[in-house]
Amino acid sequence: MATSNDFHNGMVIRKDGKLFAITEFLHVKPGKGGAFVRSKLKEVKTGRVLEVTWRAGEKVEDVRLERRKTQFLYRSGDEFHFMKLDDYEQLFLSAEAIGKKKAEFLKDGLEVEMLFDGDTPVIVELPNFVELAVETTDPGVKGDTVSGGSKPATLETGAVVQVPLFIEEGQLLKIDTRKGTYVSRA
Repeated sequence: MATSNDFHNGMVIRKDGKLFAITEFLHVKPGKGGAFVRSKLKEVKTGRVLEVTWRAGEKVEDVRLERRKTQFLYRSGDEFHFMKLDDYEQLFLSAEAIGKKKAEFLKDGLEVEMLFDGDTPVIVELPNFVELAVETTDPGVKGDTVSGGSKPATLETGAVVQVPLFIEEGQLLKIDTRKGTYVSRA
């Protein structure tokens, strides 16, 4: 157990059965009355933000998340299968548990990091950049590439991103997984 006096940015606590990361906090000592702590908490699974005020010294449950390397094996319907690289145990998660946007960039064999609360996977962290091949896109028309612009391209994982007009099918692209955007050709 920790107290509100122990808060620091990035600390993960359990509140009402859900995990929250502390993004901001401020210790306030008014001239009259007791001290308190204002905090902004970000729910780990959904990303929603709450503003909570705590009494100074109020007890909270501190959660230690363990970081483990895993490898994405394959997708089966709405389930994504992973393997822990330390003990080769396999586990599976739904697209909702991973995050729909992150799930679009999972390629077979990709190594990702997972944060575990005990034995329960909580967060899947993709590398900042992945290399994916273009499966389908409209052909560029000669002369259009000079003026700039973009067009949609479907990648090998099924994700659709906006790419420059000169990109063709079969090319390998570097994609930023945080924003879901094209960076460059690989």
